[in-house]
Amino acid sequence: MTPPPAPRKPRAPRQDAILAQSVELARDAAVHAADHPDDVGDFAGLVMEGERLAALQFAATMRGYVGWNWTVVLARAPRARTATVCEVTLLPGEGALLPPAWLPWADRLQPGDIGPGDVLPFVEGDPRLTPGYTPTGNEDEDRVAIEELALARARVLSEDGRAQAAERWYRGEQGPRSAGSLQSAAGCGSCGFLIPLQGTLGQVFGVCANEWSPDDGRVVALGHGCGAHSETDVPHRVSEWPANAPLIDEESIEQVTTS
Repeated sequence: MTPPPAPRKPRAPRQDAILAQSVELARDAAVHAADHPDDVGDFAGLVMEGERLAALQFAATMRGYVGWNWTVVLARAPRARTATVCEVTLLPGEGALLPPAWLPWADRLQPGDIGPGDVLPFVEGDPRLTPGYTPTGNEDEDRVAIEELALARARVLSEDGRAQAAERWYRGEQGPRSAGSLQSAAGCGSCGFLIPLQGTLGQVFGVCANEWSPDDGRVVALGHGCGAHSETDVPHRVSEWPANAPLIDEESIEQVTTS
């Protein structure tokens, strides 16, 4: 069986002599588009983009545009003896100095970037949240939910939101694997300064209330620990300079008689 013939490669467009001779026309177009005439450097070459369509390039000499070229696209109508400028643009060449890839601000934002006065936009479908308590009309039931359980919020943490928070806290500096925790003598779960959290998160986390602890006011894992634990103590070391037995000088004792 004869194999099918290999597909033919598209033929490169032929060099157009009129477009190749239109360097000064292209340069004038680039100078017109630039802020200053000196921003357009030497002619860098011509690339045929199609039949009677060419891109002429000139080096960009502005600061911050290393390796960039002014690219002027010229075209020629069939049987025409003059070229027409289609567009002028700045394009990076090989090894050009390029900015980092653009990211939306929501993807660039990192924890800790929010400062005083900054406000995040409302996120309608935030997967970390779920609709909060909806009053039922039952006075006793609504009072317990709103006043005692503090559920009177439009949205509360969803299961995904709690799981993400737990993962972040557990692997952070207040988790059980931090350097300070590994050197501690006891965990936060047995410390009297721990305020347990409510709900499922309270099974693993609490808030430190010890002003001498580096974790004061922070959420800590029950397996976390520090040197300010309420039930630990500094080990008592034997003095390296033990006291010698006292010497009594019996010859210089003064006897005193009392009446």
